Amino acid sequence: MQKILAYCVLVVLLVLQSFAAQAEEAAAPEVSLKTMVGQMVMAGFRGEGATSAHVLLRDIKQHKIGGVILFEKDALRPQAVRNIVSKEQVHDLVTILQDCSETPLLVAIDQEGGKVCRFKPVHGFAGTPSAQKLGKNPVSEAFSAGEQTGAFLHQVGINLNFAPVLDVNINPESPVIGAVERSFSDDPAKVAMYGHAFAQGMARHGVIAGYKHFPGHGSALTDSHKGLPDVTETWSTRELVPFIELLDKEPAHVIMVGHLYNRSLDTDCPTSLSYAVVTELLRTQLKYNGVVVTDDLQMDAIMNEYSIEEAAVKAVQAGCDILLVGNNMEYDPDVVCKIVTAVTWAVHNGDVTLERIEESYNRIKQLKRNAGLLVENVVMH
Repeated sequence: MQKILAYCVLVVLLVLQSFAAQAEEAAAPEVSLKTMVGQMVMAGFRGEGATSAHVLLRDIKQHKIGGVILFEKDALRPQAVRNIVSKEQVHDLVTILQDCSETPLLVAIDQEGGKVCRFKPVHGFAGTPSAQKLGKNPVSEAFSAGEQTGAFLHQVGINLNFAPVLDVNINPESPVIGAVERSFSDDPAKVAMYGHAFAQGMARHGVIAGYKHFPGHGSALTDSHKGLPDVTETWSTRELVPFIELLDKEPAHVIMVGHLYNRSLDTDCPTSLSYAVVTELLRTQLKYNGVVVTDDLQMDAIMNEYSIEEAAVKAVQAGCDILLVGNNMEYDPDVVCKIVTAVTWAVHNGDVTLERIEESYNRIKQLKRNAGLLVENVVMH
């Protein structure tokens, strides 16, 4: 009789646990399409505090964007402060943004070292050498530079750095890579080694690396900020080597796709908007399962041919997860709304599948979990 009673109690407990699990699942809010699309947007903004950054605070609340990017200078107003005044001010700004967001934000910056740095000595950061200079020294110095950078960024609340550059220095005169010392070397294996060391240094302080610019910008003869570089005759598969070496390997990272035209990869679209490049090459052939970020969609390389709405939809169709819009080369206070509306409408009219959006949403959520921004079992809403 005691065995029968014990068995009955066990059955009742199992049934109650099942009901509790079902109730918890039912209580978890459904993630709306608009929320998922919002998480795919990373936006730049004007303002160094809560009052001046009111447009971004609106976008965080209304569109639930997943990330922001900080700039030192406002390209359209050279004398105006953009987002960075001091270490303390940036810390306070990021705290305000995070407090405003229901879901932890990816807070990004371009702090490569050398000439490409948003934080300078005047802001409290001594800076680090350029990639080119680091590449001439022991690899331990690349790690140290990454660690110094990561420590400072962590202190101010930045959790994603679009660095290191994994472009191979094919053309030392390239106006956007070689000529400004952004490449570690003309040796792909060395680029991978030094890039990995820099990323590991940042990871010591919880900062996610942003490897760029896939599939390789080092042979470009022109600057994608000013037009679409055609690398058809200069690009080679050796430029893929640093990315292949580091894809899906620790530490946590994202891949930024550059704005390039390469007929050997896609005869119609820039690489950042190309299904052949992002999905077929990067995901299928190279088996990358992580987050893919576009380069700034407002660069002339894209804006000369597409509206921001068209570019956003094409990037999603290509397989990109995060749509980066710096809102700096040009300024549009409604750009986030335009992107979210365009992508949401593309799902409703069948140009983008819901499954495609869910893939990106889940990758972004996993990245945030891996970076310690999201705690397991917390439901994004």
